[in-house]
This record gives sequence, C-alpha cells and structure tokens, in this order.
Amino acid sequence: TPSLSTGGFHLSGTVTEPAMQSEPETVCNVAISFDRCKITSVTCSCGNKDIFYCAHVVALSLYRIRKPDQVKLHLPISETLFQMNRDQLQKFVQYLITVHHTEVLPTAQKLADEILSQNSEINQVHGAPDPTAGASIDDENCWHLDEEQVQEQVKLFLSQGGYHGSGKQLNLLFAKVREMLKMRDSNGARMLTLITEQFMADPRLSLWRQQGTTMTDKYRQLWDELGALWMCIVLNPHCKLEQKSSWLKQLKKWNSVDVCPWEDGNHGNELPNLTNALPQGANANQDSSNRPHRTVFTRAIEACDLHWQDSHLQHIISSDLYTNYCYHDDTENLLFDSQGWPLWHEHVPTACARVDALRSHGYPREALRLAIAIVNTLRRQQQKQLEMFRAQKKELLHRGVTSITNLEGWVGHPLDPIGTLFGSLMEACRVDDDCFHGFSDFTENLGQCKSLEYQHLPAHKFLEEGESYLTLAVEVALIGLGQQRIMPDGLYAQEKVCRNEEQLISKLQEIELDDTLVKIFRKQAVFLLEGGPYSGLGEVIHRESVPMHTFAKYLFTSLLPHDAELAYKTALRAMRYVFMSSPSGDLSRPHHIASVVPNRYPRWFTLSHIESQQCELASTMLTAAKGDVRRLETVLESIQKNIHSSSHIFKLAQDAFKIATLMDSLPDITLLKVSLELGLQVMRMTLSTLNWRRREMVRWLVTCATEVGVYALDSIMQNWFTLFTPTEATSIVATTVMSNSTIVRLHLDCHQQEKLAGSARTLALQCAMKDPQNCALSALTLCEKDHIAFETAYQIVLDAATAGMSYSQLFTIARYMEHRGYPMRAYKLATLAMTHLNLSYNQDTHPAINDVLWACALSHSLGKNELAAIIPLVVKSVKCATVLSDILRRCTLTTPGMVGLHGRRNSGKLMSLDKAPLRQLLDATIGAYINTTHSRLTHISPRHYSEFIEFLSKARETFLMAHDGHIQFTQFIDNLKQIYKGKKKLMMLVRERFG
Repeated sequence: TPSLSTGGFHLSGTVTEPAMQSEPETVCNVAISFDRCKITSVTCSCGNKDIFYCAHVVALSLYRIRKPDQVKLHLPISETLFQMNRDQLQKFVQYLITVHHTEVLPTAQKLADEILSQNSEINQVHGAPDPTAGASIDDENCWHLDEEQVQEQVKLFLSQGGYHGSGKQLNLLFAKVREMLKMRDSNGARMLTLITEQFMADPRLSLWRQQGTTMTDKYRQLWDELGALWMCIVLNPHCKLEQKSSWLKQLKKWNSVDVCPWEDGNHGNELPNLTNALPQGANANQDSSNRPHRTVFTRAIEACDLHWQDSHLQHIISSDLYTNYCYHDDTENLLFDSQGWPLWHEHVPTACARVDALRSHGYPREALRLAIAIVNTLRRQQQKQLEMFRAQKKELLHRGVTSITNLEGWVGHPLDPIGTLFGSLMEACRVDDDCFHGFSDFTENLGQCKSLEYQHLPAHKFLEEGESYLTLAVEVALIGLGQQRIMPDGLYAQEKVCRNEEQLISKLQEIELDDTLVKIFRKQAVFLLEGGPYSGLGEVIHRESVPMHTFAKYLFTSLLPHDAELAYKTALRAMRYVFMSSPSGDLSRPHHIASVVPNRYPRWFTLSHIESQQCELASTMLTAAKGDVRRLETVLESIQKNIHSSSHIFKLAQDAFKIATLMDSLPDITLLKVSLELGLQVMRMTLSTLNWRRREMVRWLVTCATEVGVYALDSIMQNWFTLFTPTEATSIVATTVMSNSTIVRLHLDCHQQEKLAGSARTLALQCAMKDPQNCALSALTLCEKDHIAFETAYQIVLDAATAGMSYSQLFTIARYMEHRGYPMRAYKLATLAMTHLNLSYNQDTHPAINDVLWACALSHSLGKNELAAIIPLVVKSVKCATVLSDILRRCTLTTPGMVGLHGRRNSGKLMSLDKAPLRQLLDATIGAYINTTHSRLTHISPRHYSEFIEFLSKARETFLMAHDGHIQFTQFIDNLKQIYKGKKKLMMLVRERFG
C-alpha cells in the first residue's frame, strides 16, 4: 500500500506490508532515483540484502507506472526553492530541521558554518546539488545494480563448493547476465565483471594448482560459461571503442594471473589464434611447445581484434534481399554461391561466436541471417571436400593413412559453434516472426554502408525448395557431428567432446522425422560415407580421429525405418577403431598408437566410454538384425574384427542371447548362434588372462550352448582345450552338461545321452592327464558309470600321486573312493597322501589332522596288516604329541578288522602295546611328548604355566600305557626339575602335581 510523492527525477514513498499470522504490519520507506527510463538507485528501510530489488521497491515502481495520475508531480526542489523569498526560505529550513532535528541538525549546523566561512570549499562552487533534478545529458545512466551484493552472493555460492544448489544459483546468475545483454542493459558487463572477480579470487584455484589436482567438472563448466559470456560481451556489435579497450585491459589482467584456469583443463591448447583460419595437415602444429597456455579468457581477448565493419558482413546481417548472380567458381573465398546466396568465410567457431553475440545482444533476426550464410558456406565446403577426395581417392586408399584432419573439432569446442547455429535456427522455428522485430533495426547504429548494386530476392530463396529453418538446423547438426576431427588432449577436453555430442544428439532426438528430414539424413549419410578424410565416417581417416560410435548409433536408428541398407553401411563403417590399429592395419598390436601429428602425445582418457559406445552401437545393430541371417553375419564379423574388449564382447553375447530368447516368441536360432560365437570368442580371449568374471562367463557359455542344442555342447567339449582351463572344463562345463537338468532341458534320448557322456568322459580324462591336481576328482566323478574310463582315471591319479599332487588333494580323492565303496583304493591313496605330509610338534590344530585320523581309522577297519603298514608312515610324518596320542588311544579301543571286510575273520583280540605296530606308535608318542615339553619350556611365560601342567598330565597318561611307563615318567619329571631349576615357580607347580 504505497503512499508517495515525486520531485523531478526522485520518487519516494512508504510501502505498507500487511500483517501476517506471525509477523506484524511493517511500513517501509522507499526512495528511487531514475534517469532516462532507468532506475539508477534505490534505498529501502526493510534492510533486505539481495542482488535483485526488494518487493517494496518493485511495489512502489509498479504503483507509479500503473497509477501515474495518483502521484503528484513536483518540480525539482531547486526550482521550488528558487521561487521562495528570504522569509519563506528561512521558514522552510527551520521547519525541515524541526521535523527531522535528530537526523539533520548536526549536518545543518556544519553546512551553516561552511556557508558563513569566506574560504570554505562550498563557497568555491557556484550553485548547489539537487538530487531530484536528474543527471546531465552527458552523464552515464544505467540501471541500479547493488555491486556489493553481487560480490557477496557469488562469494557465498563459490564457498559452498557446488553443494546446496550453489552451482544452479551461479548458472542462474549467468542466465541473468544473458537476459541483461538481450535487453541492451549496460549492467550486463558490470555484473559479469563482478562475478569474474569473485571467481578469480576463489582460494581453491591456487590450492588446486599447488596440489596438481583438477577442478570438478561442474565448476569447469561454470568457467566455460564465464569465458563464453565475455566472448559475447566483447563481440557486442555496438559497443564503444573505449568500452572494448577497458574490457580488454581487464581480461588481460585476469589472463596474466597464475591461477587463471586453462581452456582445456590441465593441458595447454595447441591451437593457433582463433581469428586465423586453421591450416590443414600435419605441419599446422609446429612449435606448439613454445606457445603459451590458452586460458578461459584467451578467446575473448583475441575477439577484441574482431570488428563488424566488413561491408559484406553488414549486408548479410542487415538484409533478407542480399544476392548476387555474378558467380565464378575460381576462388576459395567466394562472397556468393552458385545460386547467388551470400557466403561468409571465417574461422567457423569465430563466425558462430558472432551469431551468439547477435542473439545475446537482442538481434535475433540478424543472428539468423548470419547463421544461414554460415550453414550455406559449410554445405558448399562439404561439397568441395567431397570433390577433392574423389580426385585423390585412389592414392589415399592405396596408402591407407592420411594426415588430413581438423585439429579443432566443432562439437566440444569451447565456443560451441554447432550448438550456436542449431540453437539460432531452432529458435526461428519456434518463435513468431513478430519477435524478430521487437528491437530497433540493426542498421540504425551501424551507420550507412557503401551501397552496392545487387539483385534482390525474398529471404526464403536462401533455402532450397522444401527446406526450412528446421531442416537447416538438423543438417548443420549432422555436419558438425560427422566432422572428422582430432581427439583433443586432456581429460576435460575429451569428456567435453563426449558430453556435447550427447547433448546435441539429445536435442535432435526431440525432433520428429518427416520425409523432408529423412532426405537430409540420407544426403548427409551419403556425404559422410563418401567424404574420405574430411568425414568422420570416410574410408580413410586420421588415426587420432574422434570415434563416431555415438553419432552413428543415432544415424542408424533414425535411418533404419526408411533406408536399412544405408543405416547398416553407416553403422558398420563407424564400428572401426582407427587408433587401436597400427598404420599398416595390423591388429596384432591393438594398443599401439602412432601419432601422425608431431609433438602430440594423446592419452585416450575416455577410452572406456568410447568402448562402451562402440558396444552400444553393435548391440543396437544386433537387435535390429534379428531374423535377418545376412545382416547378422555382417554385424558378427564387424564385432569380431573391431571390438577388442572381452567384457564388451561378453555383454554383446549376453544381449544377443536375451534378444534371441524373448519369452513372447520362438528362439531365433541364427541370433543364438551369433551369441554363442561371441561367447566362444570371449573364452578364447580370456583363457590365458586373469578376469574376475571368467567363472560367470564359462557358466553363461554352457547355458547358451544348451539353448543352441546338443551339437553345440558336444562341440565345446570336444574343443575344450581352446576355450577352457582343465579345471573349468571338468568342474563347470562337463559337470553341467551331464546334469539331469540339462538332459531334461534338451529332451535327449538314450543314444544322445550316451554320445554326450562319452564326450564328457573323454574331456575328463584329458583334463586329468593335463592337470591331475585340480581335475582328478572331477574326472573320477564323471567316469563313474564307465568301468574302463573310471579305471583309467584312477590310474592317472596313482601316477600323479608320487609327483605333483598334494596330501590334501589325495586325501580328498581317497575319501571319495571310500564313499564310492572302494576302501582298498582309498587306503592306497591315503598311504600315498601320508608320504607328503609333515606335521610338526606345535601344529595341533592343523586341518590335515582329521585326514590323518580318518586314514588310521580306515586302516584299522581293514585289518592288522593295513594298520601295521600305515603306522610307520604316521610316525614319520606326524611329530605332534596330542595327535599321536589320539591315534594310539583309538587303536587300543577296538580290534582291527572288525568290519569283516571281504569275509576276513578276526580273532577279536585287542592289539598289544608291547608288540609291533603299536609299540612303535607308543614310543613315538612318548618321544613326541618329551620333545614338545622341552620346546615349550624354552620360551614359556608365567601365564602359560597352568596350561603346561595340564599338558604334562596328558603326557603322563600316555607314559602309563607302557609297562615301565611309571618309571619313565618319574625320570622324565626329575630331568625337568634338574634342567629347568631356574624356573622356580613352575618347578614348584610340577612338584605339587607330580611329586
């Protein structure tokens, strides 16, 4: 609810904010100064601090705009004072002081003293200031901008490091700058200067530089936008020279700071000045090491040298009727094409920066005219390059390599030239024509150009018949995406190439293709395929070219419904991996990179992304080719030739399998075979290398082969040695093939089952011969149902037992034999295992103890002879007293051979400890206790004393099993007391327990 008064160029009033539930009514005093339709300063007693005007300032302004009749207009206060006599002036001043005595009295007294002083400074100036009178005609006038608040806000957002939406807030500030530029608001440059100063003062810059770490991706993108905005500002077609000089000075100052970010992240860009056209070929990059690093401001600094005075350029942007039919195709930089349409030959990113500047400064119609001229120039250049390639095609194809390339790609470029052209043209598709006439005509400020005689045609004649801004936008996007260009240096630059390509394709995907656009796609696809080194899909391209997988996938899906042959040609051409092969085309050294451009050491930071995109392209083709045998074979051949990553080939195999076995249709056998073929390739690739997914891959392959059929399973088993390790072949492949689930899944008859079983047994025996340690048990299992095969497998185990097989492997097989009902064979293997075992005195928790106990129990169950044969082996291999005593105790509890094996009769008598073989075991056990005792006492600590006494108690039990054991144990204890008499406390405990 404003109440206000105005005097001259000053508006003041009170704004009442109604009471809210938790807030009382507030009254704010607002004062606004304005000059030539701009608010030049604001104050409000609300105290809110923000970049933008508070609600009270906005309310007062809107009230004045909407209800001008309710605001009484006063003359400037100086005019009113002029009309007063001396008495009136005195009354005016005294009343003013009375009403505001607390605020103005000190100032009034000070001014009175100065006026009464003859030599005061105030008396040296004629007249007095009047805040309500407005500025002089020559004074600067611009919208009010609270500079301190801009700086504080940017500083705050930067300090939050991208958290709490600060990145989004900074992007909104950049968008505000663009909005200001569009409205021709001179504060745009002021605001960007304030933002840039805070960015340059960010303490993280020096920290990152010292640590050698890179800034975050989002932060880098903010710097990119900063650089692009400065480019727009210095390219303002109507800025004054002094303004440009001031900006240049400021940009150079920032540019010279050590921590100023480089344009391409951590790598200095090796490109020449942007105002020069880029030369083609290898020599374009000489002496790059001597060139200073390009910063985010370098392009804006260089753009300060650009001007808009070229008469041809002015005619292009100022008129829809600028044509010339005097066409001669004998020069490179023609002003017009064969149809008389204007061309604009300039370094493409620079030309497009002009378009961006025109759009940014509120000249959309002019931007559109220049964009059309640039696109027509690019289309003519494309045609010329095609003709050039055709002339030298034979020689290039014969050599197989080329040094022709673009060192500077348009997609992923810091100035985003293709994005700019695409955006300008798409904007023209969306907006009403009236929008283009919303600002003053461009030529008003440019001055009159020298008039030239041209024939004039309507603007739509600059497009082919049936073309539109939309078709032009799509075509220039396709030209840019298909440009053959070198992969830039550095992680950030390479990621930017990928990101911008995906962004542009995403925008294209929003456009619904009609017949006209399909024609454009066809035309460009043919150009790309036939364009040689000038196209990213040419037959011969530079070895460090940016791969076309992502773009080709989009082309493929777009063209497929309309021209399948062309779609597959494009996608198959893009599948290649040029830099992964040597110049001669030899694929035996897949990671060899030989640069043709000197002084470049490319590191393919985005290699994993490129490989995944290549894989996606292949997968898309596989899906589309389902049911088409010829196409599937072609795609398979391309995958096998061009994809070098086993994990990606495995993914493709899985993709093909899923597509081939969709639930709602019968399996596609051709696609299944493709899936199997890719799976087999993965097996061969990863056979001799470490791969954490290898087990998963092997299992999947068996599943795939099962779906293909019994012959596929038979084939992989017969050729196992080229695909699997012996362990994989026996434990996974053959075991799975022989499982009941596989037999049921394939509906096999007896004959087929036997044939498959025969292959599995042959595989098992071959694997057991090759790797008996890991395959013997699986081989025995697989051969169980065939006597001859089983005997062969058993013999392989026996042969390998003496050399190479460990005791644990032999014990495992021995237990399996016992379980299968072959106790004597189990016994034989157990005795062989015992010869490999060695248990020392302190290994009383060794995992092999259970095997030893089992082996002794088995021998005991077989009979006295078998037990007599194994005990010497136990005595030789086991030095652990507790284990030996356990065996001894078990042997004395029952009579050997009680199982009655093979009808053998047992006497039923327990074995004597005084005779072999138990006497030998008893002596060995007593000896082990004696040795272990001495070993323990060497390093015993008091906390182990009680445990040691318990150990001696167990030892006494064993000693007492001998007929003279009591005497032996007493002598043993006496010995200990004599030898270890220094350990008084321990010996006291020994005496207490054992006397």
